[in-house]
Amino acid sequence: MVATLLHETPLRGGDVTDGVVRVGDTVRRPKSPSTPAVHALLRHLEAAGFAGAPRVVGFDEFDREVITYIPGSCGITVHNVAEDGLRSLAGLLRGFHDATEGFSAQGWVEGSNDDRAPEVIGHCDLRPENTIFHRGSAVALIDFDQARPTTRLFDVVTTLRHWAPIADPLDRHPLLRGVDVGARLRLFCDAYGLPPRDRRRLLDLARLRFHRSYDVMRKRADQGGAWAAMWAGGAGERIRRAAAWLDVHEDELHAHLV
Repeated sequence: MVATLLHETPLRGGDVTDGVVRVGDTVRRPKSPSTPAVHALLRHLEAAGFAGAPRVVGFDEFDREVITYIPGSCGITVHNVAEDGLRSLAGLLRGFHDATEGFSAQGWVEGSNDDRAPEVIGHCDLRPENTIFHRGSAVALIDFDQARPTTRLFDVVTTLRHWAPIADPLDRHPLLRGVDVGARLRLFCDAYGLPPRDRRRLLDLARLRFHRSYDVMRKRADQGGAWAAMWAGGAGERIRRAAAWLDVHEDELHAHLV
């Protein structure tokens, strides 16, 4: 049991989990059905020597999970979305995937996924809010609530959805509105070391992910709570616009990949 003696500072940025606070050098989060699987994963990553994830401390007197706080910045900034930032993110994701090969545990969440056999544990929600940067380099992944067994390519696609980004310019952050998406896809895939067979399949899998994530989010929204709020805020429409934008620009994006 970890006692809470210091001031609690709310941490914001996530769409689904409420009640996340910083207490000293730790983060306290409400338990969820995925907590046991996530803790097993984080302990595995620590044992494997992967430095880019929080460490499990335990639970506090309010039965909240306690993990270590990782200093740095998150979200979209000029430095974080620059080429060096994107390149470092690809390397961090590759290191995470390599560290999870062969790991298995029960209790993973269900969500949109690839049809192929799982190869690794994917983060599956590597948005800017879930990536910690230090001096323009990605140093850690946080918030593993959506993690699950999947393929490397599916997690790459999910990451590029936000970081390339594969999205209608209407829905992009102003700093990403005018970027060359195809060039950013190529840069990330090069830095990750994605093989040609996966690059040829990347856009098809992105389209499949759009359709499946739309269905998954709509079903979760029916249950109410944060998912319903996201849906009411236009999440479904943004997915549809991203899929339509991909249909229009697929050929030019594919040319960068192959």
